[in-house]
Amino acid sequence: MHRTALIPAALAALLLATPATAQDFSKIEVESTKVAEGVYALKGAGGNLGLVVGEDRAFLIDDQYAPMVPKIRAAVSAITDKPVSFVLNTHWHGDHTGGNEAFAEAGTLVVAHDNVRTRLSSDQVMAAFDRTVPAAPKGALPVITFNDQVTFHVGGHTVRTIHIPSAHTDGDAIVHLPETNVIHTGDLVFYGLYPVVDYSNGGSLKGMADATAKLMEMSNEDTRFIPGHGPVVITRRQLAEYLQMLRVVHARLETLIGEGKTLEEVIAAKPTAEFDEQWGKGFLPPDRWVRINYQGMAPAGDAK
Repeated sequence: MHRTALIPAALAALLLATPATAQDFSKIEVESTKVAEGVYALKGAGGNLGLVVGEDRAFLIDDQYAPMVPKIRAAVSAITDKPVSFVLNTHWHGDHTGGNEAFAEAGTLVVAHDNVRTRLSSDQVMAAFDRTVPAAPKGALPVITFNDQVTFHVGGHTVRTIHIPSAHTDGDAIVHLPETNVIHTGDLVFYGLYPVVDYSNGGSLKGMADATAKLMEMSNEDTRFIPGHGPVVITRRQLAEYLQMLRVVHARLETLIGEGKTLEEVIAAKPTAEFDEQWGKGFLPPDRWVRINYQGMAPAGDAK
């Protein structure tokens, strides 16, 4: 089944309304793809999930929305009968953490960067979308947090979880599986659409580009990436295309802002023009994406 059309709806549910009212989850199924031996990607209503199946337990990367949990569990059960011992949140957004409480109630330990627990513990403003996200219930908060990195040993798989500062948010983590040469990028990578940059919560376009460059440095031509949004598996060549887009657009915006251009002048300059065919058909159309980044990058008095 073709799933690309679900990406804008999933992000709209996160950013613009409560998930239960923004989407009819009954119509969405969770599909699994084997990425490597013991490693799977799952696609449903929110960010792409990762599943690592060890000899005695399983490790889940992100958990989408609460109404999707039964379908996620069913998809996992179709792959393995091992218990899900850990859920790792790649960042705090609701399409990656909405299932936390349900998994925790079943005995799964929720893990995330320190800043994820901090963000989930109180109301958070997303100024670019004129939205305040209410605090998560106490039972949804990560019970294990880390500052820099933490390594899990999941029955034959080394699961290296590494914090990436100030990129999509201030609490991003990637998951590196060295034995199988797979990396789950979280929302550092939106392949095929312009990415959400959460400036209100520590994100930046430069940080997104720097993070993607780090992913390139960590990988080789055989590495498979599970991006936060887009197709469930991409190659290093595709990641390089994404990095090129981020670098070029950031440099252009930096130059235009440095020249004192207004928001309207920057939008009129069309700094994303040659990338719009590939990246501009998702949740954020080109002008909206330029506006968000201008407002995040420009001096406070100019970002109108």
